[in-house]
Formats: sequence, structure tokens, C-alpha cells
Amino acid sequence: MEQVVIVGAGPVGLWLAAELRLGGAAVTVLESRPERDPHSKALTVHPRTIEVLAFRGVADRFLAEGVRIPDGHFGGLDSRMDFGGLDTPFPFTLALPQARTEELLAEHARSVGARVRRGHRVTGLTQTADAVSVEVEGPAGPYVLDAGYVVGCDGTRSTVRAAAGIAFPGTDTTTWGWLGDVVLDDPPPGAVLDASGPRGGVMVVALPGGVHRFVGCDPGGHRADWPGDLTLDELRATVTSITGTDFGMRDPVWLSRFGNATRQAERYRSGRVLLAGDAAHMHFPTGGVGLNVGVQDATNLGWKLAATVTGRASDDLLDTYHAERHPVGADLLVATRAQTALMTSFTPETRALRSLLGDLIATVPEFSRDLAERLSALAVAYPPTTADAHPLTGKRAPDLRFRDGTGLFGLLRAGRHVLLDLADDDRAVPDVGITTHRAPLAEARDDWEGVRFALIRPDGHVAWAGADITPVAREAASSCRA
Repeated sequence: MEQVVIVGAGPVGLWLAAELRLGGAAVTVLESRPERDPHSKALTVHPRTIEVLAFRGVADRFLAEGVRIPDGHFGGLDSRMDFGGLDTPFPFTLALPQARTEELLAEHARSVGARVRRGHRVTGLTQTADAVSVEVEGPAGPYVLDAGYVVGCDGTRSTVRAAAGIAFPGTDTTTWGWLGDVVLDDPPPGAVLDASGPRGGVMVVALPGGVHRFVGCDPGGHRADWPGDLTLDELRATVTSITGTDFGMRDPVWLSRFGNATRQAERYRSGRVLLAGDAAHMHFPTGGVGLNVGVQDATNLGWKLAATVTGRASDDLLDTYHAERHPVGADLLVATRAQTALMTSFTPETRALRSLLGDLIATVPEFSRDLAERLSALAVAYPPTTADAHPLTGKRAPDLRFRDGTGLFGLLRAGRHVLLDLADDDRAVPDVGITTHRAPLAEARDDWEGVRFALIRPDGHVAWAGADITPVAREAASSCRA
């Protein structure tokens, strides 16, 4: 019997597979497509996701290939949020096609021992108290694969979610956007161009390989029914109407449409079945956050599921996955709906709202920073379980730098908990049985003032912090032994 079966070899499934392997769990990934989809729905890698990649020592390849964009947009507003002041080593987004992201993540997953089976379509599953039986159509015919746990990373039409009986409430499509990856004879300057007006809005992004992506909306998109396949002539006419030029577009690589149907799984866990990524939440692709939130789902779930299947933690730990990530998904839907309203309405009233919000972004740094932290997921914090928890508990730990020349992200490479001892003295440190790093901070930080000990989770969030290792802290640390 398999310890874990993941359904779906997109970015979320591949990253989860690697996280499980780091935690010592055996994992098999089943993917229905015989070959990787050459088209890239997702394009943007946000700062927090780059941090997660850096935890595991794989960020450099993404950084080497992606186009760095030092700012971000909210709802396609003309004023962009400056990422330069964010508390991260990566104050930018990366423009990197999803197809290449998947290739890099597949290489990483295989390098740590994950098994990926392509051309294996999951058709259903049944679960008991002890296992899940997965029904599969493979190249050699149907078969059943038994697993301790199954994770559905199989997209918005998730077979796993449906078979597990998990409801997916929300709203249907009422408006359509469009996307075109094309070659340009007269491209706009810079990495990104935003244009909007009464005839619609469009963003143009330079991609690796000499292709530009056009993504946008126009007043004709307000309809519930499918408007038909997008053509190059239609894209050319719409872009010209909005910007006054078609930039010499030709040779389309991919033309597509997308709707604003918005839904979230009622539960992220049903017994031995869990959901992550688009199987758990779907939305209009505003801000390029979908892939990022999915990878962050996987980072939260990976260490918990690995600790459970290897016996280092009880099954109850998996309940914290829903408790922590479902609210993040709900916030995601609020943010994307708000941005959808800004991006798909072109009335004078909406244009006035866009102007007002754009002015706030341009002139109120605190407002711009708050939006940027929300969009990039740097603001995500999980609620503490006790009323007397330190204010840092549940928050994302930044890449703390220590006087010995090391940094926190480097200490998280193995995917296990790390205990920080920040004292600048010779006091003895109790042995709590997990990796301990003793070195004071290289520079004082107000939010870390008075903290001697901090337990950092494998996903980079603070499990607890304080001046002493209390009996409660010892118990928590003991349960996290590698």
C-alpha cells in the first residue's frame, strides 16, 4: 500500500510530492495527461513563493530564468504597488511560464525520490477508516491503488473532490476575460504595460522566448454563456480598441478565455482525503495568485502529512491544515472578487473608483504596502491556539540573519522544525531533541525584541517564541523531532 497518492502533477502536486519526500513519506503522483500541457495558465511567481523555494534550496533556477518585475498591480490599476520596501530577500515578482515552472518542479520532485506516473487517470475512490482505494485508468488498463492518504491536486474539476463528497459552493461565471500569447513586431517598452479605459483593460507582459502575453477584459465579456473560442482577429481588434495599436501581433502561440466562476471547497479534509490548490479554490485569475496560493497550501500540508504517515505526529495534526488554509482561501476569494469588479466594469463610476484607489496606492505608502503584503502572501499569519501565545506565533518568519553569517531560510533546507536560540551568552541550552541553531541576530528587530527561543515550522511560520523554553514549549519541540 502506498503511503500517499497525489492526484495531479501540476505545480501544486509536484511541490507537495517533494515536501512529503523531505519529510520521509513515500509518495506516488498520478497525472492523467501523458505529456505536460505546453500552454501556461499561470505566469506570476510571487515573493512568498520564491521564499518557499529558497527554503528548499531550489530558488536559484527560477530566479535565473524568470523576468523580475519590481512591482505588482491590484485590479489592473494604473498605479502599481512598489515591492521594493517589502521585508523579503525577493522584493519582486517573477514572470515565468507555468510550463517551465512545472518542468523545474518535476525535476526537484524526482530528485528527492517522488514517483510520477503520467497517463494514469483517476476515475474514482473509496475510503475506509484505514485506507483509500483509488480507481485508475492506466496505459495498460484499469487498476486499483491503495493508499494511506490521497491528496487531490487535480484542478477545479477535481475528481478527488467529487468522489470524496466535498461540496464546492460559490458563484457561476458572469463575465469573461481573454488571454493571448503572441509574437510582436512592435512590442511596448519595459516588462509590463497596463492600459485601461471605457473600452476595456489590457496588460501586456514580456515572456521568455520573444513572446508577449496579452490578458484583459472588455465590456462585451459580460455574459454567462460561453462566447466562443478567441481568434487572433478578435484579439487584435480588441487590443487596438483599448490601446490604439495591435503592436504588430502575429503568430499566436495560445489564445484562450477564462471566466469569473468563484468557488471554495467546504472542507479541505475529509477523512483520509485532502485537497490543495485549484481543487480547493477557484477564482478569476486576478493578480496571478492562484498557483502561488496552491504551492503555499502544499507547503503547509506537506510537513504535516509526512509527520502523520511516518508516525511522528498523530492524525489530528491534519485538521490544522483546514483550520489554517481554509481562511487563507476565503481571503483569496474576497481579494480576487474585489479585483474582478475593478477589472471588468468600465462605467464612469468604476473608472472614478479606479482613479481614487490608484491615487491612494501612489500617495499613501502604508496603503500600497498593505496591499502588496496581502497580494504576495507575506502577510499570511495563522491564529495561535492559546490566548497567551507570543505575538509572533503563527506569523511568517522573515529570512533572519545571524551573527555567524547564516540565515534562517538556509536552516530550513531539510524541511524540518528548527529551534532558534538567539542568546548572546553562555547559558546552557536544554536538549529538546531537534535541530537547534544558536546565534544572536545580526541586527536588532523590534518585533523580535525579548525573544530568546523560537521554534520555526518547516513552512517558515513561527510555532512559538519566548524568553524561556517552558514545559509547553519542550512538549511542542519534542513532538517535532526529525
